[in-house]
Formats: sequence, C-alpha cells, structure tokens
Amino acid sequence: MTTVLVTTATGQIGSALVPMLAERGTTVRAMTRRTPAPGVVDARAEVAVADLDDTGSLRAALDGVDALFLNTPSSQHAAEQQIRAADLAAAAAVRRVVLLSQLAADEDSPVRFLRWHARVERHLGTLPLEVVVLRPNLFLQGLLAIAPAIREHGTLGAPIGDARISMVDTRDIAAVAATVLLDDGHAGAVHTLTGPAAVTHTQAARAIAAATGTPVEFRDLSEARFAAVLDGVLPAWQIDGLLEDYAHYRRGEAAAVDPAVPEILGRPALDLAAFARHHRRAFGG
Repeated sequence: MTTVLVTTATGQIGSALVPMLAERGTTVRAMTRRTPAPGVVDARAEVAVADLDDTGSLRAALDGVDALFLNTPSSQHAAEQQIRAADLAAAAAVRRVVLLSQLAADEDSPVRFLRWHARVERHLGTLPLEVVVLRPNLFLQGLLAIAPAIREHGTLGAPIGDARISMVDTRDIAAVAATVLLDDGHAGAVHTLTGPAAVTHTQAARAIAAATGTPVEFRDLSEARFAAVLDGVLPAWQIDGLLEDYAHYRRGEAAAVDPAVPEILGRPALDLAAFARHHRRAFGG
C-alpha cells in the first residue's frame, strides 16, 4: 500500500487532500508542526509532528514514504524549506514528489514568489525523483482572508481594477493532487490549475452577494491603501510580495483558462458561484 506524506496538512489544501487520499485506501501521514487538537486532522491519517526547519524531524516523517505532497506556508524561507525537504525525500528513496508551485513561475519574474517557486522547480528537476508540478492560479479561498471586511462593511477591496483572473478552488487543487500522487502517467508533468472562467473582483463581489443575500461592493484600492490595510496584519516582506502579485494580475498575466482540472478530474472545475455558496457563512450569509 502506498504511503503519502502531506506537508502543511492543516492548511487549505492539505486539510482537503488528507481525507481524499484516505478515501482511496492509501496510508496518509499528515505532517503538522504541533500535535493537532482532536478532530483537526482526519482520524484515518497518521500524524507526523515535524518542522520544515528541523532536518531530524523531517527525516523521521519521510521514513517509509512512497510519495510526498510538498507545500509550505508562506515564508521568506519557503524555497529553502522546500529544497531541503526534497533533498531529504530523495535521500529517503521517496519515489514521487508532487510540488505545489504557482502559475507563471519564472526565475526572471518581477514577482518574488514566482521566482522562488521557479527556483524550487529547477532544483527538483536535478534530483532522482518522479516529480509532478502543480501551478495553481490565485486561490478563490484567498477571498476568505477579507471575509471580516465583507461581513462588517459589505466591501471587497483590492488593487486590481477590472482585471480578470482564472481563480481556482483549493478543493480542486487537492483533488488533482490526490490523483497525481496515486495514479501513474503524470511523471515530469507541469499542470496549470485554473477555474473554469476568468473573473473580475466585481464579479466575485456579486457572487458573494448572491450567496449571502447581502449587498457586497468591490472597491478598487490604490497600492498604498491596500498596503496600509495590511500593515500590522502581515509582515512588510509579504505585503510587498502581494503588491507584486497584484501588479502581475493587473497586467492580465493570470487570465488564461487551462483545461488541466477537468481533464484530470473528469468533471468541470468548481466555479466562483459554487465557492461563494460553499463559504456563504464565512461571508455573513
């Protein structure tokens, strides 16, 4: 039986991926930095308490693992953490690594996150591993970070204008990850994961309003205003990186729709309306 280690197992993708893998009868090892409270991790999974910065704990978590889902929380050291984990996976004779990267990853990109992801992709290509790269677009679930403002003020604000983004639901990312972790035929593939349509933030506001039954208005913020809103919430480096991301979106570089999700899953990708309905309580519905 295949044993799969899922890093960042309590995150948006990991928390959906772990039960999907368990439902397919595989042995799932959920990696968390601390012992999770009861019910946080699917009861069918093993729990491996390990830290991406602790080589010893990572080595123990990888022992006996056949496939690794490699994802790290947002950090200035994410590239180094992923490279370290991949090196240890190769040393542990892990067969397959599924790497969560980002759409448009490029070492020459003006967006730091895209440079970091591309660096990791290149390094994994040098290792004796079966590598599958997933490059998702902006997560629809990223809108949950501003759910409090939507609930309290009825506004969705971002420095994005009317640019369209083919945002993707993290449940689809998890479903694709489960498939490529367990099924053959994807070795060496780079899958771009998007939603079924490129949408504006105005459309996102309307979808949330329709799901909750309350008015929601999009407000196009200046970069300075957006940074001010996030000041004290996120560290300065992350705010600067997000501004680079949004400039990338405004240039129309994240609008293309890719067929990978429906081709791999055999069903349509989840759309904006489905996301808004699923999370309507978070938005005040």
